[in-house]
Amino acid sequence: MPLYGLTGGIATGKSYIDRCFVDLGTHLIDADLIAREVVEPDKPAWKKIVDYFGESILNPDRTLDRKKLGKRVFANREDLKRLESFIHPEVFNRENELVREIRDKDPDAIIVVDAALMIESGSYKRFDKVILVVVEESIQLERLMNRDGISKEEAIQKISSQMPQSEKRKYADYIIDTSRTREESKSQVEELFQKL
Repeated sequence: MPLYGLTGGIATGKSYIDRCFVDLGTHLIDADLIAREVVEPDKPAWKKIVDYFGESILNPDRTLDRKKLGKRVFANREDLKRLESFIHPEVFNRENELVREIRDKDPDAIIVVDAALMIESGSYKRFDKVILVVVEESIQLERLMNRDGISKEEAIQKISSQMPQSEKRKYADYIIDTSRTREESKSQVEELFQKL
């Protein structure tokens, strides 16, 4: 069975699209959840991050202070690339393990891997087809400000640290636009699911 990658920029509505796919019986692997697991204290990626960025990016319980680390890497592309180089290989290994486990139990399973940075990292090449979630830029900005309780400037900085949606479209086999209602987005998922 083909392996599908699902991606999209920050605040494009990927989480809702994920839920729609799961409701239809798709097996979903969330790279963001895996990325949180691989940076737990004393794991290999965590050690590399602390060695590079220093202990000032840790909370008292030795977990990463994601806000502090995020501010630093979103302001410095070199630091962002370095952070990704520590995390991505660990995430890919875990994704591959999960795909094997699912396929062992259900060889006909439809598997979608949600990874926000699959195009930027080049990991989109691992998938048979790429599904891209897009949204109008003004809506994306508003969603991000509301979701994270941040200023317009901070939201713009976060969005601009990612590859533009227009560029991502070049890599997509399927596009789901979440600019309108949830019902319309869900309909697009149902239509695509029939093709998968």
